[in-house]
Amino acid sequence: MIREMTEADSSRVLDIYKMGLDSRNATFEINVPLWSTWDSKHLKHSRFVWVENDIVLGWIALSPISTRETYSGVAEVSIYLDSTCFQKGIGSLLMDHVIKSSEDHGIWTLHSSVFPENIGTLKLHEKFKFRLIGCREKIAQLDGLWRDTLLLERRSNITGI
Repeated sequence: MIREMTEADSSRVLDIYKMGLDSRNATFEINVPLWSTWDSKHLKHSRFVWVENDIVLGWIALSPISTRETYSGVAEVSIYLDSTCFQKGIGSLLMDHVIKSSEDHGIWTLHSSVFPENIGTLKLHEKFKFRLIGCREKIAQLDGLWRDTLLLERRSNITGI
């Protein structure tokens, strides 16, 4: 079941984030932040968790791409699943939910930066009509290796966009 993320989920959200860090295919980050840091970097709306048997197995949240007012309707998607829960449809359910919520909150563009090797995440974004807008070649190093990221975006169905 999908529900809004609460502070009570913080430990499990960060545990799942650590699984993504450990995979070395989800983010350039290598350290799990404090909850207060994570919380401050994500929008207060459009934060959801997938729960089964009272255990959080995945989460999705949005973060602003800029503090400039003109970009207030553009947000970056973060989605992470427990490593035992891939290919079960949880990511699709979370993505569908966050897209609807983001539009209800006036977000007109969703953005993602994904490692080309992260095939599952790329397929998920493609399913939800994110389009490839570019490749940042050797944008940063992870474990001493230069890595590329693919830039993806999805425009909202909000009228007038």
